[in-house]
Amino acid sequence: MPSYRITVPLGRLAPGVDPAVVLPAVADRVSQTATVEATDVSVVRSTARITVRFGAEDDATAETIARSALARSLELAAVAGSATLTRRVRSVWEPVCAL
Repeated sequence: MPSYRITVPLGRLAPGVDPAVVLPAVADRVSQTATVEATDVSVVRSTARITVRFGAEDDATAETIARSALARSLELAAVAGSATLTRRVRSVWEPVCAL
């Protein structure tokens, strides 16, 4: 089964949202329909970025899962840039689509 990852650059949090819940909440949304393989928080050019890696049968299924995860992240925070979906091919992450 191919590995995919959704990467979401986050801006301001919604009022009352604890920063510590954002990544677990998005990963939980993914885990409702896929196996979460890894999660990560990083800061790139002064912007927080969350990444959730998961397994899916194909690109279409992965895109559906990623859009659901993006919707969850939008409930908690503003997106500060374009979210992306990538697929692991050998040792390289190849773009699937912008979300």
